[in-house]
Amino acid sequence: MATEIKNIWYNPATSAFEGRIDITRKGKSFRYPCAVEGPMDMSPDEVQARMAAQAKRMSDTDPAIFSHR
Repeated sequence: MATEIKNIWYNPATSAFEGRIDITRKGKSFRYPCAVEGPMDMSPDEVQARMAAQAKRMSDTDPAIFSHR
């Protein structure tokens, strides 16, 4: 499973870093919007680690709960 963090910005209205995390699993890409609350001067490594962990939790959701067309 590969994780790629893209487009991180700080939203002062919510006091959170927001960004897009792409996870590649079994040849398929999945995109997750993530938000990590914290001060503007939070370590970039900490922000990225928290965002990656959040996206991985979302990626591990049981596919049986999703709707399909």
